[in-house]
Amino acid sequence: MAQFQFFDDTTSPAQGPKHIAKLRAEMARRGFDGFIVPRADEHQGEYVPKSAERLAWLTGFTGSAGTAVILQNKAALVVDGRYTVQAAEQVDTSVITPVQLADFTPEDWIAENLPQGGTFAYDPWLHTSDSLKRLEQAVSRAGGQLAPVDMNLVDVIWIDRPAPPQAPVRPHPLDYAGEAAPAKLERIRRKMTEAKIDALVISDPHNLAWAFNLRGGDVGHTPLPLGYAILPREGRASLFFDPAKVTNEAGDAVGDLAAFAPISGFQSALDELGQTGGKIRIDSATGAVALIRRIEASGGKVDVGADPIALMKAVKNEAEIAGSHAAHLRDGVAVARFLAWLDREAPSGKLTEIDAVEALEAFRVETGALKNISFPSISGAGPNAALPHYRVTSSSNRSIERNQIFLIDSGAQYEDGTTDITRTIIVGEPTAEMKDRFTRVLKGHIAIAQAVFPKGTTGAQIDAFARKPLWEAGLDFDHGTGHGIGSYLSVHEGPQRIAKTGHTPLEIGMMLSNEPGFYKPGAYGIRIENLILVEPRTISGGDREMMGFETLTFTPIDLRLVEPAIMTADEIAWLNAYHAAVREKIGSHLDAETRAWLEQATQAIG
Repeated sequence: MAQFQFFDDTTSPAQGPKHIAKLRAEMARRGFDGFIVPRADEHQGEYVPKSAERLAWLTGFTGSAGTAVILQNKAALVVDGRYTVQAAEQVDTSVITPVQLADFTPEDWIAENLPQGGTFAYDPWLHTSDSLKRLEQAVSRAGGQLAPVDMNLVDVIWIDRPAPPQAPVRPHPLDYAGEAAPAKLERIRRKMTEAKIDALVISDPHNLAWAFNLRGGDVGHTPLPLGYAILPREGRASLFFDPAKVTNEAGDAVGDLAAFAPISGFQSALDELGQTGGKIRIDSATGAVALIRRIEASGGKVDVGADPIALMKAVKNEAEIAGSHAAHLRDGVAVARFLAWLDREAPSGKLTEIDAVEALEAFRVETGALKNISFPSISGAGPNAALPHYRVTSSSNRSIERNQIFLIDSGAQYEDGTTDITRTIIVGEPTAEMKDRFTRVLKGHIAIAQAVFPKGTTGAQIDAFARKPLWEAGLDFDHGTGHGIGSYLSVHEGPQRIAKTGHTPLEIGMMLSNEPGFYKPGAYGIRIENLILVEPRTISGGDREMMGFETLTFTPIDLRLVEPAIMTADEIAWLNAYHAAVREKIGSHLDAETRAWLEQATQAIG
């Protein structure tokens, strides 16, 4: 049986001092006083190939977001609230100091700590135009100067750096894509015409994959083909990949729409693009400064702005929505089977976090449709559940003990859809505090699920709905309430999100997560996550175009953690209706024993 998640300890705090010492020696050799190492690749991706895991190799920190700033006499690792505990545990704090993003941005730290007049180096392939402007301002505040490097300094000293990935590029079937690539390119080009853009450099592999109906496997758990594309407003597009990755099937599927070219020729193609004298759009979110400088150096006019593909990709078509429904039904059955198994086995005290991950993966494999998990499962028992982005390893693996909370956040990649679900389970008896906190999280989840809002509303405007029940008790959580989700693409997709920073208006057809939480450090964590779809709503007597959410995920919510006394009648009605729908949708797909468990797990509460 295929195994999609591994539990080796890939880094250690002990590696940080020696790797940072090597980096400092290289910096000194070149006359640099500082160097910045973001957790990103050349596409500014959240999920990066092993060859681009520079931050993890250098410091030992394996989180999906963070930035290291290395000076000759001090160093900082800037992380957000999700990684407070993890950063302190994974790095050698005698050499590198974890810094909270809420207290200091990387730029703030640089401005305060870079020696006066110092030279600060950066890799222009790992920064966008906006991030470079912030870096320039920070270095200027310190009276220093910026210096781009031709080769990343970490790459120079990383002797056993893995080779770039070479997973095959394959076509994504039209039955699942729902729209042929020529039609997509026509829509993109109409947007380019409106913006008076002569060519678009597609630097986000997600956008490239969507536009040309291609998929790959260059990063873990997301079927991405890493590469670039140049799309002229008129004429044939060019797709830049390592030739070893391009299959005959991909070539046949793309046909005359685009010419495949080796990635080694990409920078020369940028030179030629600049020489045309046209207006070239570089994506503000993923376009590296190196792209801008290459085009400008050859005389081109760069227009930094949003890649129009991102918003198109976010709005799912009928085939993608139908595929998501099928994927969630299939996945709901697998997760229900897992939860029933967990209820039978966990009270023995013999299960561990890794046992749970392996069991859930096995249930998904048994669907016969699993392509991969959509991210490494977050399997946290007791205090580990309080780490929002905890990743279990062989050394951190805890037993699932009685009277403790167990949190499992997981997802699947099926060819017809991507899933993401979190369930919080009590093994044994919960405390009154656990039930109170869980129910407040549930109330926030229900508030999002029931939200009705006018066209033009953003996720930032809705985010507070999920927090209000926690705020009333003086509580909160330090992550967004919901992220966008791809269609057999990334489990985290923008630009839509439900968060304080989610300023993209929601549109019918967008998919998001609904996942408020609460975390008590050192004790337990709670998160309840379903995926939701923006759909139209009709309000009798109203005069605005209204929208709401359809819930896509159907798996029981642990009633043993619910305190009905602090719920409204409307909230209880929602929960009972949701559980009735769970029974209806997945009950007939379960064996008799699991179906009996489901009946008990979804009984109506008063």
